[in-house]
Amino acid sequence: MAEAGYPGVGRVLVVIPTYNEADNLGVIVDRLRRAVPSVDVLVADDNSPDGTGALADRLAAEDTRIHVLHRAGKQGLGAAYVAGFEWAREHGYDAVVEMDADGSHAPEELPRLLDALREADAVLGSRWVEGGTVKNWPAHRLLLSRGGNLYTRLVLGIPLRDATGGYRAYRLAVLDKIDVSSVSSQGYCFQVDLAWRAVREGLRVVEVPITFVERERGASKMSPAIIGEALVRVAGWGLRARTASLRRVMLDR
Repeated sequence: MAEAGYPGVGRVLVVIPTYNEADNLGVIVDRLRRAVPSVDVLVADDNSPDGTGALADRLAAEDTRIHVLHRAGKQGLGAAYVAGFEWAREHGYDAVVEMDADGSHAPEELPRLLDALREADAVLGSRWVEGGTVKNWPAHRLLLSRGGNLYTRLVLGIPLRDATGGYRAYRLAVLDKIDVSSVSSQGYCFQVDLAWRAVREGLRVVEVPITFVERERGASKMSPAIIGEALVRVAGWGLRARTASLRRVMLDR
């Protein structure tokens, strides 16, 4: 399996963006390599001042399936994933996975996403479908996530229960079709942007339940700016989509 890739999917690259994750990276990469030894790993580090990049280099020196992409500085989650996707394309992978470095996304659940990808174009790990759950979140975080996803469904008219989640798998051809290189959003908004583009293109997007666990070490990257960006951009996308739909209706009369 390790040489041929993941059965029914092909060569898979797990992209892990990092910024100051030295306390978490070694643990999550070890769990991932044990859980799904057939996948490769790309650590996309934004020049972390805590030495995360150097740690990633040491891990890569010990394991040929681990790779490192050093970036000039902190440029945001979305930009890190886009760079990782491009690296995957250049190196001939068939699918890519988004995974956090902080342990929130259990590597042991990755086979569930990849198994579903055999019959789909994109698979979203979902906290809010039946069987999904969240551990160790305070009430305000639960409210923020559920409320944000309800807002996204209503404004964009998409059926996804967890469009903001960051544990997901894509076929590379899908990212080409939705023009991921043009995505400038960050944080939650980046995830919504990709999911919405995939749905609009009529691609096969499915959700599978995951258990999301709040990080135990390090600081969350969540901020009011990230939340604000998502609210404003989603509203703008929804308004443009409805305006375009109304224009088509008027032209057809």
